Amino acid sequence: MWAHTASSSGRAYIDALVDAGFDKSAMQVTEDLTTVGNAAESIQFSVRWGDRQCLVGQVGPSTGEPVTMVMDQLAEGRCLVGRTRSIDW
Repeated sequence: MWAHTASSSGRAYIDALVDAGFDKSAMQVTEDLTTVGNAAESIQFSVRWGDRQCLVGQVGPSTGEPVTMVMDQLAEGRCLVGRTRSIDW
């Protein structure tokens, strides 16, 4: 995704993960824009993977190359801390 478009659009990454076979209802993504309307320096996205793990990624101009890792889920079954964007498209 990053190599082809250098996009930091959360929707683009969620759509790519869905196309790869991941369940959209198991995903979280942060906002594309800051509170003042500027493009975010980076976005984070995640997919719950089973009952214990998450695939977590970060991409954007401030990160250089995309970063991904598999991490343990948080206690409440979420992958990202804080407010995330509704994935209702």
